[in-house]
Amino acid sequence: MKIDFFCPRWGSDALSWEDFCRKVKDAGYNGVELGFAFEEKERHEQKKALEKYELKVVGQYWQSLEADFTEHKNAYEKHLYHLASLVPVKIDSQTGKDYFSFDQNKELFDIASAFTKETGIVVAHETHRNKALFAAHITKQILERIPSLAITADFSHWCNVAESFLEDQQDALDIAIKHTVHIHARVGHTEGPQVTDPKLPEWQTALEHHCDWWKKIISYQEQKGTAYFTITPEFGPAPYMMHHPETKKPLANQWEINVWMMNYLKAQLNA
Repeated sequence: MKIDFFCPRWGSDALSWEDFCRKVKDAGYNGVELGFAFEEKERHEQKKALEKYELKVVGQYWQSLEADFTEHKNAYEKHLYHLASLVPVKIDSQTGKDYFSFDQNKELFDIASAFTKETGIVVAHETHRNKALFAAHITKQILERIPSLAITADFSHWCNVAESFLEDQQDALDIAIKHTVHIHARVGHTEGPQVTDPKLPEWQTALEHHCDWWKKIISYQEQKGTAYFTITPEFGPAPYMMHHPETKKPLANQWEINVWMMNYLKAQLNA
């Protein structure tokens, strides 16, 4: 199975698209995970840089901000079709809200399903705090009721929500692993969605938990005969990245950690 690694645009917003894409290519990534600009000039710069450096795209929808469900639903559909114009290999979607009802979130999942049927672009619904799949037990219930649902596994959020490494929710992890088509490789812990630096000895237990989950996902996909899989190392900037309370300087280097995580997983997964 071929595994491609994608670099998050998140945290590198100060760089021009030209500089960012060159840096991504030089670091050894296969592509970029990003939101597609609505402003024409920036959209042109994005496309030009991506094409120049021959980088693939995972589209990202994160703008799930509207509390009114009708407004939210209309914006969701608009964003999906806008991302489709970039021809991504798939779309990572922070779908829904934790306070929407099951039926409301299902309407959004149904929109994504219809979108995939029309465009051929798979939408992976992210296991993200504040979204429809915010917790392991809730996601289990949804996946049992919507067995066709594809997800992005970002289990760092679930560790934070449950204040555990989900030792008592193995059944939820098992079903989630079988529905995962994209990974956000960030290491969380029991009190937060991101460790300071996964290389440090104090975070080895957290790293081992996450790496074990990721290996199970890859193993399951290989057994299914999946030919292609995607991973985005997604350690983020502040407030995900801890910083000094007085100087506000980050305690680690986000870019270097994501590159390290990519190379670590290439070795772990023989990718």
